[in-house]
Amino acid sequence: MTFAADDEGATSIEYALIAAIIALAIVSSLTLIRGSLQQDLNGVVTGFQSAGN
Repeated sequence: MTFAADDEGATSIEYALIAAIIALAIVSSLTLIRGSLQQDLNGVVTGFQSAGN
């Protein structure tokens, strides 16, 4: 009956679920700010291009 009392597999599954939730949160937050981040980077590129002229 030591197999039923062994909870190491459950712990690794819990860590995997936590990692998946964190990854999902990162991906969804980057998706939400993608437009404003792209505008900011385009502004930086335009600034470098105008400084080079």
